[in-house]
Amino acid sequence: MKKILLATAAIAAMASAAAAERYVMITHTQGTDPFWPVVEKGAKDAAAAVGATLEYNFDPSGDMSAMAKLIEAAAATDPDGIIVSLPDADALGGAIRSAVDAGIPVITINSGLENSKDVGALMHVGQPEYDAGKAAGERAKEEGVTNGLCLNQEAYNTALVDRCTGYFDAFGQELNQIDVSNDVTQIKTRTAAALQADESIDGLMAVGPHVCEAAWEAVEEVGADVHLACFDLSPGVMDLIEAGHVSFTIDQQQRLQGYMPVIVLHLYNTNAGMLPGANVTSGPGFVDASNAADVKSQAGVNR
Repeated sequence: MKKILLATAAIAAMASAAAAERYVMITHTQGTDPFWPVVEKGAKDAAAAVGATLEYNFDPSGDMSAMAKLIEAAAATDPDGIIVSLPDADALGGAIRSAVDAGIPVITINSGLENSKDVGALMHVGQPEYDAGKAAGERAKEEGVTNGLCLNQEAYNTALVDRCTGYFDAFGQELNQIDVSNDVTQIKTRTAAALQADESIDGLMAVGPHVCEAAWEAVEEVGADVHLACFDLSPGVMDLIEAGHVSFTIDQQQRLQGYMPVIVLHLYNTNAGMLPGANVTSGPGFVDASNAADVKSQAGVNR
């Protein structure tokens, strides 16, 4: 009898394992942005909480056609859901729609709020990027900026362009941005060159945390007197805020962008299509000298 019970338990365990949900997350990155490991951590934490497995993929080249192929490859494995960032709907939309047509639920995250529904996704988790950029611009204007420059590390990424556009719309000015790439050495070099070429620039908007850190090095090297503001958190950015070198950074709570889609897909798959009634907006929020100490320990870990 004991052997029969053990065998029954083993079979039940095997059946349970076979039925475990499996989700695939695919994001755009060149592997140098400290933002994404926090998203990945959030997704894996959520998967562990619901007993699912989470596969995380990105193409090191940052090429959109390569990312589309990753989406197609993921769909071919018939996962229980795909979570994908959407920086370029034209390049990625076809692959996402094909996955949806194959019956795979998709949730978009981070970039692509405006195009999420069009590509067939169930919903989007992220911040409204234009609104975040405009809020940053309004605050920079209040703090004395008159002639800004936006530092964009992913010129192909519509979300980052939206941040920069919102920033300048707050001033009633035309977009003024440069492509600084994702390489910190290039970020510093190109930022320094821009400051030297136009000494009237009195504000920098860095749309990534590593961009912010490298931009400060450029400011120091050139000896410029500029207002520096950023997007997202890192330990280095927190140090710069506390030192008074960075005025503020925009927090979009990227752990939520990893965590929430897994939970939503789990509920969708196990509760007859249960879904929130709207997209989940994870930001924006301001982190500055008044609250940096409260969130510093979370930078690079959960935010």
